[in-house]
Amino acid sequence: MKAVVIYESMYGHTHQIAKAIGEGLSLTADVVVVPVGEADAELVKSADVVVVGGPTHVHGMSRANTRKAAADAAAKPGADLVLAPDADDPGLREWFASVDLVFTNAAAFDTRFDLPAAITGRASKGIARKLRHHGATLIAEPESFFVKKDSHLAPDQEVRAREWGAKLARNLKGKARVST
Repeated sequence: MKAVVIYESMYGHTHQIAKAIGEGLSLTADVVVVPVGEADAELVKSADVVVVGGPTHVHGMSRANTRKAAADAAAKPGADLVLAPDADDPGLREWFASVDLVFTNAAAFDTRFDLPAAITGRASKGIARKLRHHGATLIAEPESFFVKKDSHLAPDQEVRAREWGAKLARNLKGKARVST
């Protein structure tokens, strides 16, 4: 079985979560973890499951202006945030606008502040909606992983992500690949 974990990350935290999810999935699958800019159609078509995630910006998936604001925050004097190497790549919104149908099993995740979703929003809900719209079959409810107010991962989030990845792997056992 092949699993592809696709992520968008500004400061590297969503990337860390994506890698941890991949580690959990690796219990039963061959896993590829890639930034959204490297997620081409062939890679997606080859997957038995696609897991897609990104940061929550202004209640949902990032936009060009929210990615610029994140870059500006990292550039402020005294900021201890560092932009991820792929932070300038197109985001998930642009990827979904360019991708064909995704006839496979899928799951969605996000990173967001550790506050109620009514306050922060959840990019994972929009990601899940886009995955369904593109023909994917969701195998789990959207999941959130938390960052602290200083925009660093909250404790134990990578452990939670590994466990969630392992749960996804268990959910896939016995499920056939969705076909067109």
